[in-house]
Amino acid sequence: VQLQASGGGLVQAGASLKLSCAISGDIYNIRTMTWFRQTPGNERKFLLRIRYWHDVGKDIEKGRFTISKDNGKNTLWLEVKNLVAEDTAVYYCAASMFLVDDLASLAMYEYWGQGTQVTVSS
Repeated sequence: VQLQASGGGLVQAGASLKLSCAISGDIYNIRTMTWFRQTPGNERKFLLRIRYWHDVGKDIEKGRFTISKDNGKNTLWLEVKNLVAEDTAVYYCAASMFLVDDLASLAMYEYWGQGTQVTVSS
């Protein structure tokens, strides 16, 4: 499985941004897909999770963040609305062939995207 995150950039506060994670390989056996973000000097932090790539599931929303997937395009999405300066970070997608219980544990994920930088200007 290979993950490639993209869609980051320099955006103004208040804008929305939709990040993508293109997934290839043994995609249909993926059980857990997540988004994390990391700011300089801090640990990578869990944001949202979606389960079972092969299921046609609903988007999951948490506050300003929404995780979704497009089975036809083999893409995982993260939308962030009303961006603030504190959202400045490198955003990573991650996947596991297992149902992950400890979602915040980086070691639970076999596959990671390379990260995409989001910088929010105020």
